[in-house]
Amino acid sequence: MPERIRPTKVGFWYILCTLLVGVAATNTGNNALYIVLAVMLSLLILSGVVSRFNLKRLAFTISEEREVFAKRPFHLEVGVHNRSRWLPRWLLVLSLADDGQPLLIPYLPRAGTGRGFMEMLVPRRGRHRFSWIHVGSIFPVGFFHKGLRYAVDVEVLVYPEIFPASAQAPVQSGNRGEGLARKSGWGHDLHSLRSFQPGDDPRRIHWKQTARTGKMILTQREAEEGNRLSILFDNAVGELLDPAIAARFESLISEAATTALDYLDQGFEVELVTRDSWLPFGGGRQQRSAILQTLALLEAGPLRVEPMVSHGASLQLRLGLDRREEVA
Repeated sequence: MPERIRPTKVGFWYILCTLLVGVAATNTGNNALYIVLAVMLSLLILSGVVSRFNLKRLAFTISEEREVFAKRPFHLEVGVHNRSRWLPRWLLVLSLADDGQPLLIPYLPRAGTGRGFMEMLVPRRGRHRFSWIHVGSIFPVGFFHKGLRYAVDVEVLVYPEIFPASAQAPVQSGNRGEGLARKSGWGHDLHSLRSFQPGDDPRRIHWKQTARTGKMILTQREAEEGNRLSILFDNAVGELLDPAIAARFESLISEAATTALDYLDQGFEVELVTRDSWLPFGGGRQQRSAILQTLALLEAGPLRVEPMVSHGASLQLRLGLDRREEVA
């Protein structure tokens, strides 16, 4: 689809000089001025025709980074193929959005392919679709900037903004989930005392009780609670008509994402509970991607007041807007 033609500063002065020569040739009838005028007009026509062909018969491939975060620059790899077998292409400027960094392809050989990276920045999380790629050029003489739009279908899932550090601190949970019951292990708290048996670790002998009873007494420690974090995000907050409240909601989503990534990097298993979905405890890159995708697409739902329940964790983080009084 053609875009409007914009004269450059050089082109503007060239057109002005052409008009002055035309006026002078008409008033004086000087053949030399008519020849100069004809050359100048021919150069304008040639520039328009060549620049139009320079933008045609192109094909594009676009691939994005694996993880894209809001308000953080990322790169799209753009491949452009010249489908013409006869003529190369020169000085192509590619862009996907007005706020993105354009990509310059200085030279594209005939039937050749060029590649480059286009720097982008998206201010909000969620799905972002780019339907057109804009191709512009000032080739061959820089009088005009001409452009064409090529249809593309690029969808980028943008994760929530990640803060340098979370302002929300998880709290100790009073619930003990499966595998977290009080039992002997390698913790610090005392679990029980029993008689020493062959094969027990001598380092765990309770020497005071041994001296008091005359028998070898073994100390059993309570097993440490598992490294599990439960994030409960209450998105049932009603309509977010106030921009300040909507911004606070987005900030809480970023807090949840920041905390989840921080604890996953520390080796924790993280659970995410919302009003619409539940991600069981897990770790590693797969859980990281699942949590980020869920938070990237999370929307505010109708107001609900019933409590949200974790499925058992040593740490809990509860996030959400308390709007019950406001709505009431």
